[in-house]
Amino acid sequence: MVMLSCVVVVVCRYAEQSRESLRNSIRKKKKKEEKERTMSIVPKETIEVIAQSIGINNLSSDAALALAPDVEYRIREIMQEAIKCMRHSRRTTLTADDVDAALNLRNVEPIYSFASGSPLRFKRAIGYRDLFYIDDKDVDFKDVIEAPLPKAPLDTAVVCHWLAIEGVQPAIPENAPLEVVEPPSGGKDHEQKEGLPVDIKLPVKHVLSRELQLYFDKIIELTLSKPDSVLFKQALVSLATDSGLHPLVPYFTCFVADEVSRGLNDCRLLFALMRVVWSLLQNPHIHIEPYLHQLMPSVVTCLVAKRLGNKFADNHWELRDFTAKLVSSICRRFGHVYSSLQTRLTKTLLNALLDPKRSLTQHYGAIQGLAALGPNVVCLLVLPNLAPYLQLLEPEMLLEKQKNEMKRHEAWRVYDALLVSGHSNTQI
Repeated sequence: MVMLSCVVVVVCRYAEQSRESLRNSIRKKKKKEEKERTMSIVPKETIEVIAQSIGINNLSSDAALALAPDVEYRIREIMQEAIKCMRHSRRTTLTADDVDAALNLRNVEPIYSFASGSPLRFKRAIGYRDLFYIDDKDVDFKDVIEAPLPKAPLDTAVVCHWLAIEGVQPAIPENAPLEVVEPPSGGKDHEQKEGLPVDIKLPVKHVLSRELQLYFDKIIELTLSKPDSVLFKQALVSLATDSGLHPLVPYFTCFVADEVSRGLNDCRLLFALMRVVWSLLQNPHIHIEPYLHQLMPSVVTCLVAKRLGNKFADNHWELRDFTAKLVSSICRRFGHVYSSLQTRLTKTLLNALLDPKRSLTQHYGAIQGLAALGPNVVCLLVLPNLAPYLQLLEPEMLLEKQKNEMKRHEAWRVYDALLVSGHSNTQI
């Protein structure tokens, strides 16, 4: 009995010693983990995940634990260099470019990657509470193969343009607009205080003789107030033949552009302005090429504007016919100088013709303009679109479907214009 009690006491003491040793080992392990945490902000689990991402699957825990402080040191070193780059650039926000510059300073291989248009999506790793990874979207290889190819980049090209033509700078996007320099006022005394002379050259004004000024004023007066007089007809003859009118060309072009934009309700004025343009074009002593970019919008407006004049009695049909002949004359005379002139004009007229939202008067002007450009233009642009256009035009011509007499009259004028253009094309 005494022997049995001694054995029980020994076993109890041994169990107590085992529990105490287990407590000590757990306590030492916790202290070791706390020490590891204080030594490095990069946990060994991160090192293990990075190692697995680059194909190292058998990295031991001791090796990961030894690498963590070194990784933290390298990160701190790079970030300190990046902050120096940021401060050197006088910025308060650290950017990826600063990190790239720091890597370059440390002779570290740069990071090869590309920017992503969508934000990165992180997912929690299964079985880990504080471990995340970037979710890569699975892409079907078939979709990648069948995807359309991106657009090819533009080739390097050299484009030439005119800086000036006959001493006149054309108003094109490549040429910067001339800024008007205002004369000095009030600051002359202040500028000369330091003893440095200031020489300001103002732009040279376009000086006209007194005779040319009187001539220009008289032409404007006749155009605005007496377009039906005999004196205006004589003035048109003078515009078409006089050899000393070239200095007045920029003034005439500005006058025509301003009056067309303001006088769309005055059909008689528009007709007079187009006759002035016609006379200027017929003058062999005038170099009007630099001013075509100012004249063409006004001419096309008188051809395909929705409404010309404010009265039913205004003969805007005759104005559109005359403007179509004017457009044809411009293309024949200057088509070899500006190769894109007729192309841009035909595109504008064709868009006006094929747009069902445009009025019939605009369609009429577009047809007359295309017909005036020649039978080849009619054959290539008008005839292929004739059948679908007639399907839209025929209901406007019938009394049963169109009760408005003015609309029916406009439809019949458009129909007659189509017949004339098609008939002239078949004859040729």
